[in-house]
Amino acid sequence: MRILLAAPALALAACTPATSPTPPSTDTAALMTWGDLTARVRPKTDATIAYGADAVQKVDVWLPSTPGPHKTVLMVHGGCWTTGIADRTLMDWAAADLRDAGYAVWNIDYRGIDVGGGYPGTFADAGAAADALRVHAERFGLDTRKIVAVGHSAGGHLALWLAARPKLPPDSRLRTADPLPIAHVVSLGGLPDLERTADTPDNGCGVKVVADLVAGANPVDRYRDTSVARLLPIGVPQDHVAGLQDRIIPLDLKTDFVAKAKAAGDQATLHRIDRTGHVELVSPGTAAWDKTRELIAKAFAE
Repeated sequence: MRILLAAPALALAACTPATSPTPPSTDTAALMTWGDLTARVRPKTDATIAYGADAVQKVDVWLPSTPGPHKTVLMVHGGCWTTGIADRTLMDWAAADLRDAGYAVWNIDYRGIDVGGGYPGTFADAGAAADALRVHAERFGLDTRKIVAVGHSAGGHLALWLAARPKLPPDSRLRTADPLPIAHVVSLGGLPDLERTADTPDNGCGVKVVADLVAGANPVDRYRDTSVARLLPIGVPQDHVAGLQDRIIPLDLKTDFVAKAKAAGDQATLHRIDRTGHVELVSPGTAAWDKTRELIAKAFAE
């Protein structure tokens, strides 16, 4: 397992909802670290499938004990699009918590920019991993009629991008004929606007990683099929959960994107969580994760 602590800036993480008019807390001493999460007893997945030949091209499947078909969450980990920083196992606790709540979880992995990813690799992997869900749906009792995607950090970008695939330009190398439909996206501290992220040096991933991610894309416009902001409106409801003390992903990256999505006609809602950084966003037992559970349940009920 790799964790985000591998990146120095990411050691400062944490997450919580701010619905009161009081100013956000300035006390960051109690914020969670990645060590707080990974010190917990690690739950075990129910199955792992391969969707490609590379060792990273795997999906962990988490299945409730009740009979299917199961409401299914497609989960996408973060880690600055870099496998050396994080892999799918960082989401084990969140996936297990959803399994306990009665959901199946399709927790995907993908090649980061450091292991053959970038463009088109990272994007193609995310798409192939998502589309493999339909291939294995009958085997695992997965209900494909409504898929809710949940992504954290860079995974928030990829979850939204997966939902936006039908909007890709016709000549995009990333376009596929029949992408898995995503009904709703919950982005946890996500980075969906790559151009804005590349112009924000104080984001925890830095700006070089974005340049590396899109280096192989169309040289005239590297963002036209990689940045979700360029694909708006995506026509999929979105919830964006933001920790007010998140030092990894600045709040304005999320407020700006939500404003763009709304202006384009999408249903997009920002949920501000006080006393929360980056880690709480995927840590069961926190206010941020409670909000995410609530949003997932509401998405399936709609």
